[in-house]
Amino acid sequence: MKDQTINLNEPQYYFNRELSWLEFNYRVLQEALNEKTLLLERLKFTAIFSSNLDEFFMVRVAALKRQIEAEVTKLTPDGRTPIQQIQEINNRLRPLIKQQVENFEYNLKKELVTHGIHLINFFDLNQEQRNYLHEYFEKNIFPVLTPLAVDPSHPFPHMSNLSLNLAVLVKNPDTGAELFARVKVPKTLPRFVTFPAELRQVSEQSENPLWVGVPLEQVMAHHLSLLFPGMNVQECHNFRLTRDADLGVQEDEADDLLLAIQQELRKRRFAGSAVRLEIHASMPDNVKQMLMQGLNLEEKDIYEIDGLLGLNDLFALASLPLPFLKDKPWNGVTPPPFNQFQVLAMAKENEDDNTISEEFFAMIRRSDVMLHHPYHSFTATVQQFITQAAHDPNVMAIKMTLYRTSGDSPIIKALIEAAENGKQVVALVELKARFDEENNILWARKLEKVGVHVVYGIVGLKTHTKIILVVRKDKDKIRRYVHIGTGNYNPKTAKLYTDIGLISCREDLGADLTDLFNFLTGYSKQKAFRKLLVAPVTMRDRMIEMIEREGENAKNGGTGRIVAKMNSVVDLPVIQALYRASQAGVKIDLIVRGTCSLRPQVEGISNNINVISIIGRFLEHSRIFYFHNNGEEEIYIGSADWMGRNLSRRVEAITPIEDPKLVKQLQEILGIMLSDNQQTWELQADGTYIRRTRQKGEKELNAHKILMNMVEQ
Repeated sequence: MKDQTINLNEPQYYFNRELSWLEFNYRVLQEALNEKTLLLERLKFTAIFSSNLDEFFMVRVAALKRQIEAEVTKLTPDGRTPIQQIQEINNRLRPLIKQQVENFEYNLKKELVTHGIHLINFFDLNQEQRNYLHEYFEKNIFPVLTPLAVDPSHPFPHMSNLSLNLAVLVKNPDTGAELFARVKVPKTLPRFVTFPAELRQVSEQSENPLWVGVPLEQVMAHHLSLLFPGMNVQECHNFRLTRDADLGVQEDEADDLLLAIQQELRKRRFAGSAVRLEIHASMPDNVKQMLMQGLNLEEKDIYEIDGLLGLNDLFALASLPLPFLKDKPWNGVTPPPFNQFQVLAMAKENEDDNTISEEFFAMIRRSDVMLHHPYHSFTATVQQFITQAAHDPNVMAIKMTLYRTSGDSPIIKALIEAAENGKQVVALVELKARFDEENNILWARKLEKVGVHVVYGIVGLKTHTKIILVVRKDKDKIRRYVHIGTGNYNPKTAKLYTDIGLISCREDLGADLTDLFNFLTGYSKQKAFRKLLVAPVTMRDRMIEMIEREGENAKNGGTGRIVAKMNSVVDLPVIQALYRASQAGVKIDLIVRGTCSLRPQVEGISNNINVISIIGRFLEHSRIFYFHNNGEEEIYIGSADWMGRNLSRRVEAITPIEDPKLVKQLQEILGIMLSDNQQTWELQADGTYIRRTRQKGEKELNAHKILMNMVEQ
């Protein structure tokens, strides 16, 4: 260490977690602003920006508001109080939202028109189109609307989370009294009402429009007289509400965790405190004040939008079947070891199933297999691994963790079939997987009905690890086959998220997963594992040991080198270990998609640390950790980020990759990521991110495209 007097607890050495996350969402927004990005992809990134913000307010801002209410004054590592964080979030966010809205209203909508996509205002409709919407309103919208009056005999209505609403002012013609009512825009109907082909003409200049539609709330606004007969509708204004949606289950007091989660889910829609109110900029102050009072909000909680509210609904337009405006569809490639088994996906009842199944497991016995999604097909690999195990008569047991999976999951179907085939099946379902609780409860019930042993994890810990254990009676002995990955067992997200997985039958990994499942399903105080790094048991200490080992090697004249790729870097002990390693001369490259509290390039502290973020076609989700170890290189993959919650409050597993061929593949992946000059943002010492630009004479390097091309060769 160059300076023993440096205090690494000083706030100046850390970025605020919440503000760092906003910088991540800023990078998402830049994809929506980037004219090089295809139009419907820009629309998609606009929707992602809004969807991300919804969750940020429901969870992170809500937590800060709860701290303020509880009069918490504890400072974050960067030296901010909850009140200061809320204020800085507002200051940073308002110009970003303004930029997003203006980009959609003045750029993207115009570009959509040039391609025959018209999202038009009700005022611009011709009479024939208005007649169509009148009939549509009466048949499809009017029956599901419920106007709620607000007056002394009607208390302020309790509005659901993320609801889009109309604030309506009407006048009683008999008394002259002005009255207020709220009408919810129903989520059961499409946000954008689409015109049939014969009514798509929007002007004499437009030729053969591909899609024409109008926002649902505008159709409602122009038919309010039917909702308030005998009243004079004066005006109406759109608003959208966001509530605290973090579950507050006290596990140690809940006799039935599944029931407790179900009860909390019902509360989530209505009971959480309001944390944000989005209003149209045209809303008069008296209506705004009425909403603020009814929802117990302050001025800082109000976001005025001069355009369409709820831009996350643009996912609907982004999914229009117009391939020339989107990235070319990508279907993951079946890696060579799995090619011979593709027939199984098409013919489950094939009379040679047992023979093929025997060869499938023999393939795994021959060598470890590493998978890289979405470049490799999830269906042809991981899904097939589970399906094979479910139908193989020699498989005795299947155990796996389920954190998030798709609504029509073939994984769940395979587990049900395995149980029906008489195998012992254990599914550890994480009921507290945020915003997937309802889906996971549904599948937990279905699994239990067919005899699957469903376990809900450990009190006080979320089970976030991605592991499968298959116990099979081979010809020579009982053997354990494993999958250890970085991503959820979700066939849908596996097409969009980059993740790494290892399939192996190594005895030490099988024994470790057996111990880990016993830890999860029974009573165990397991303190050590053969190969795995497991949180909250061994992972943080071992990670810090390996970081410090690089520092010692550098001090002793060796080469200190660390490359780590993950979603977030927030954990203070790990960050401080990285600072010490940097001071010792270790060269450190961090590839961090989202939040990063570490401040790089600070002289004497972190000048040997570089941090980049890659935002592009696929969402970077894999976690890879490389340590040079004086030439005895170690490289790991797994489910954990360097965050306090991952290392202390979740069950996570990280596995070493030891096959030299696979080690080389991972090193190549990291090298491709570090060399990207198309999708990479570089974190500066002041907390800003600067997009990396291609230097003169430098080849265009897009990591996602390179990896897609590699698997196709």
